Amino acid sequence: MDEIDANPQAIFERIDSWLDGFIRLIPNLVVGIVVFLVFLVLARFAARMVRKFAKGQNRESLGEVGGALLRWAVIIVGLMLTLTIVSPNISPADLISGLGVSSVAIGFAFKDILQNMLSGILILLRQPFRVGDQIVSGGHEGTVERIETRATIIRTYDGRQVLLPNADVYTDAVIVNTAYDKRRSEYEIGIGCNDSWAEARRIMTEAAASCEGVLSDPAPEAIPVAMGDFANIVRLRWWTKPQRADQIHTFGRVIEATYKALDEAGIDMPYPTNVTLFHDQTEDTDGQRATQREGWPTRPGQDDPKPRRIADGLAERGSRKNEAADEA
Repeated sequence: MDEIDANPQAIFERIDSWLDGFIRLIPNLVVGIVVFLVFLVLARFAARMVRKFAKGQNRESLGEVGGALLRWAVIIVGLMLTLTIVSPNISPADLISGLGVSSVAIGFAFKDILQNMLSGILILLRQPFRVGDQIVSGGHEGTVERIETRATIIRTYDGRQVLLPNADVYTDAVIVNTAYDKRRSEYEIGIGCNDSWAEARRIMTEAAASCEGVLSDPAPEAIPVAMGDFANIVRLRWWTKPQRADQIHTFGRVIEATYKALDEAGIDMPYPTNVTLFHDQTEDTDGQRATQREGWPTRPGQDDPKPRRIADGLAERGSRKNEAADEA
């Protein structure tokens, strides 16, 4: 078995060379730290300026994201410069080439994060919607609270917070309910088949126009859309402000006012009804289409069909009369 030959002199020489190298490196290290601190201050200042400029343009969310990206870009540049100062053997070209290879690996590892970040930047630049808009996306509806680099945050109408990935928001369909200053609502109402179309439409539009929250321009309108199985269908349409609170409360007021107005005017608002006929066979011919049965029209020269209880009573009385005649 070989023995390990320890050479204390060589060990001390190696430690001494390390210490000498560290001592020679201290000036570069101090300068590098100072340079890095300067870049940190510059990064904070640049981010603040970007946020201030964006706030002046009424684009606070873009300022937050742009300021964060610029801050990190300045910090990375400062870190690379600090490394070249601390270790003069490392050139900027080496750092750039290494950063290029690393960026490919980072891109594959954080593909979803980078995709959401890029989508968030595009959303902030193109502004299909803004903070405060009410949108529908991915089956969720609410008010946009913030647009971050990773997700768009909305507050639903029932007081919950939903984080929508920016990549999904950017690629999927988004309904912006508050994109315009007016929003149309509609409701279909059935009236009696014998009622006047014109009178019912007049009553509907006047009732809708009298409700708080209904805009006068465009005015409410009632359009006949169908002749249903049990009612004639009229579609009532009116315009309100686009916010959800205005739209939903006005909707309720219009429905209530329209119902009361139609009811007071005697306009029928029918609902589906079913009629069931129960047939009671009383004769041998009942059940035969060629002859007659109860519930079918009476043919000329034939008697009306009798319910079973009446037919049985007549038959019993006839039987008793026959028995009495036989005894006599």
